[in-house]
Amino acid sequence: MNSLDWAVLIGYFGVMVAIGVWSHKRVDNVSDFFTAGGKMPWWLSGISHHMSGYSAVMFTGYAGIAYTYGVTSFVTWSFPIALGIAIGSKLFAPRINRLRSRLHVASPLEYLKNRYDLKTQQALAWSGILLKIVDVGAKWAAIATLLSVFTGVSLNQGILITGVVTGIYCTIGGLWADALTELGQFVIQLLAGVAMFVAVVVKLGDYGGFFGVWDRPELAGHEKPLVGPYGTVFLLAFLFIKLFEYNGGMLNQAQRYMATPNAKEAERSARLSAVLWLVWPLVLFFPMWMSPLLVDAQKPDGSDSYALMTEQLLPHGLLGLVIVGFFSHTMAMCSSDANAIAAVFTRDVAPVLSAKARTWSERSGLISARLTTVVFLALSMAVATQVNSPTFKDIITVVIKWVAGLMGPIAIPMMLGLLRPFRRSGPTAALTSWAAGLLAFWLVNYPINWSVEGGVPLQYQVSIPLAVSLVLYILIGYLKPEDTPDRLAVIEKINTDDDSAAATVPAQGGGVEDGLGAGVKD
Repeated sequence: MNSLDWAVLIGYFGVMVAIGVWSHKRVDNVSDFFTAGGKMPWWLSGISHHMSGYSAVMFTGYAGIAYTYGVTSFVTWSFPIALGIAIGSKLFAPRINRLRSRLHVASPLEYLKNRYDLKTQQALAWSGILLKIVDVGAKWAAIATLLSVFTGVSLNQGILITGVVTGIYCTIGGLWADALTELGQFVIQLLAGVAMFVAVVVKLGDYGGFFGVWDRPELAGHEKPLVGPYGTVFLLAFLFIKLFEYNGGMLNQAQRYMATPNAKEAERSARLSAVLWLVWPLVLFFPMWMSPLLVDAQKPDGSDSYALMTEQLLPHGLLGLVIVGFFSHTMAMCSSDANAIAAVFTRDVAPVLSAKARTWSERSGLISARLTTVVFLALSMAVATQVNSPTFKDIITVVIKWVAGLMGPIAIPMMLGLLRPFRRSGPTAALTSWAAGLLAFWLVNYPINWSVEGGVPLQYQVSIPLAVSLVLYILIGYLKPEDTPDRLAVIEKINTDDDSAAATVPAQGGGVEDGLGAGVKD
């Protein structure tokens, strides 16, 4: 990097902070901070949903997969996400929007108190918070890894720089700041991604051109859609995982649906995000598929290949823009995660821990939300310093194995609890499926993995916990139905299109004893 690249990077950080300061004017209460008051247009929600779904891990961990295996990086990652969101646009997006518009909640988990019970809500809230700390820690480590390649700063220094800048704008401006910065980040990434794509295509003239290059020995097997550990079982498992995860199971995407004015707008938002996930990653991945021709990765997993390629192919200025693109994705995801977890803690956990939290004024609730955001970011940054430790191993292991493997048991009670066909499944089904799924993850990834020669294949490490949770949730619901009138009323209010019919079900509010913490007004 030279002075021009540094100017682009510093200018980007400055603009992000400025957007946060400007967004501060739009945040008057907790509803504004966590769900934009339900006033976010569908197109902004859709772009924000897309941008908050991936980070610099794509340019490190998934760049390594693309470097090693080729197009399977798209087939087994972004394609299942696009398909899952498309399905969720009808199945989940409208219902999640009604959580805010009809139940008047500000956290995606807030409705679980009435849908199941307080124990279920707390179990999912605490486990979701802990998982997100690890997940975001991996994202900080990914962007710090890239920053170290370009600038030479240490991993911890890179984590501190990105974490502090992200913390400033998302703490000040809430979800509005997240969405508006993500819009700017999308434009930046569009320019950077196209620049990298063009640079690689031009370079391919030395290797047989766009079509002839696939015959090169360096790319042997790169055209195969399913290869190595990323086979059919992995693809099917990932489709189910991403169906739950990217439609709200990881919480931050659920907020984008909640932020739109109504259910129809939430559906349009999801469709836009699905289209972006289907098209845009192809532009980003193509240079990664070609990277074995152009660079020799220094790391065994190839995670530094994309960074090395940008240094080699792009002039200064454009190099700075691509680096800013790396930051764009990471800061988009981490800031949205921070906002989601702050919502969960402020709305779901704090009222249980403290009687004072149940009677917070709008000002007190907003202060708590901002403090929680800062604490979450600090904890995730601390975890980021340990990502390459023996416990967490490399970045892609954390993202694929830990997050994908643990997300299912947490997301299934939350997501399936929205749907009428699963109305029989109550707190017993929810808690049992959650606990058994977590236990299955530990068994498959540790005791069983240690005792099996060569270890348990990756596709089973991530799919078995989800399968265990899903089967138990459905089976226990039929063996021990707990569809009480109050629970059925909540489900009907989420599933009913007619506002007049839904109005017969009372809104949730009041204290922990009779609701979900302080009510949130739209």
